[in-house]
Amino acid sequence: MEVLVLDLLDDLKKIEKEAEAELKEVADLDELEEMRIKYLGKKGKIQAIFSQMGKIEADQRPVVGKEANILKEKIQGWLGEHKERLEKEAVQKRFEAEKIDVTLPGSEVEAGRSHPLSLVTKELEDIFIGLGFDIAEGPEVESEYYNFEALNIPAHHPARDLQDTLYIDDHYLLRTHTSPVQIRTMEAEEPPVRIIAPGRVYRSDELDASHSPIFHQTEGLVIDKDISFSDLKGTIELIVEALFGKERDVRFRPSYFPFTEPSAEVDVSCIVCGGEGCPLCSHTGWLEIMGAGMVHPNVLEMSGYDKDVYSGFAFGVGLDRLVLLKYGIDDIRVLYENDKRFLHQF
Repeated sequence: MEVLVLDLLDDLKKIEKEAEAELKEVADLDELEEMRIKYLGKKGKIQAIFSQMGKIEADQRPVVGKEANILKEKIQGWLGEHKERLEKEAVQKRFEAEKIDVTLPGSEVEAGRSHPLSLVTKELEDIFIGLGFDIAEGPEVESEYYNFEALNIPAHHPARDLQDTLYIDDHYLLRTHTSPVQIRTMEAEEPPVRIIAPGRVYRSDELDASHSPIFHQTEGLVIDKDISFSDLKGTIELIVEALFGKERDVRFRPSYFPFTEPSAEVDVSCIVCGGEGCPLCSHTGWLEIMGAGMVHPNVLEMSGYDKDVYSGFAFGVGLDRLVLLKYGIDDIRVLYENDKRFLHQF
């Protein structure tokens, strides 16, 4: 029994030396916790000494127990002091890492810029608000009724073919123009009506330099008593002058749209050659910018208006095309590529 007591006391001395040496190598709090478990845990080395005390004489147990408790408290003290030191070092390192030299210049904040489509849309909205128009909006997912039927576009019309329109199911589709907003407004309001409807529209087109499956339109509508084609011409000429300057000439060419009668295509003299003829205008001297016309009587009736009392005009302009013309851009794809080198020019 005495031999075992001596062995246990010797083991305690060895544990003390081992713990003291190991503590010098501990570099962080995780390693310190591992050391605590190794020496002071339920299955640690100190507890292993206590578990053997049942094998020695009762009068010898206080001797071993005293030394074991002294070592336990000593190791606890070492661990506590080392933990405090490591925590201070961690705080100091964090302070050094996060320290800010207030005398240094700050990081440059790169300011965003408005997209050219946003610029032209805002410019158009400002023009029309100045003329007494309201801004109207509507859903981009539309029913066939609002996108086609209410606009006098019958079931056999080619625009209702899957090759031209992006259908969601048999009754709903992605709107091909913002004209449905005009119908919804006419159903909800009594004349007089003066609105523009800017927004995204969708067609089943292949992406190339002049076509995109998603693009932007602004359509306008005026409904009141005694509205004539001369009102339409005057309004469009004013818009062209505001957008492109007084030096631009405007011409109206007869055309066909199911929802207007009579209808016209609107051209402006080329912004590059001034009407002399160049590649941009295909050597015609003119650039097409919009379609327009007097609201068809059938559209008035389907919206609940008396066609014998009210008349009106409507027009639709492709915002993407306006942007290309206004800024001299020759490829619609650059509007959607989000290239900062392009966008920062505006």
